[in-house]
Amino acid sequence: MTYDDFMGEVQHRTGLSSLGDAVAAVHATLETLAERLTDDEAKALASQLPREVAVYILGSVLVEPDRMSLDEFLNRITWREQIGRTDAIEHARVVMEVLQEAASEQETNEVLSQLPPEYHAFIASDDQGEWKQAA
Repeated sequence: MTYDDFMGEVQHRTGLSSLGDAVAAVHATLETLAERLTDDEAKALASQLPREVAVYILGSVLVEPDRMSLDEFLNRITWREQIGRTDAIEHARVVMEVLQEAASEQETNEVLSQLPPEYHAFIASDDQGEWKQAA
């Protein structure tokens, strides 16, 4: 997946009016996700993404992953994107969806293995943003 494809999918699925808004959503979500992953896992995930997307992950890796709850994860995205929480949740869900399509299934599973079950349910939400239990 190219950078343009990645950003285009996020923009289209969220209904954002500008590419800049899509970039802000991707940046906020991936920067926050990177804080939750180990250094090795962040690097492995970034290696499967377009360089321009990978920088949002590689620039935010912490020495030790921050074991933030899903609620804190979403709060940080809301703060970083500087929008309402409902919109930030939808943007984050879409970014995670596109991320799963851009990375291999094995890499997606490795990322998910570092996240608690509450994240799995969020990532497995449907197109209306309804939360459901992951299979």
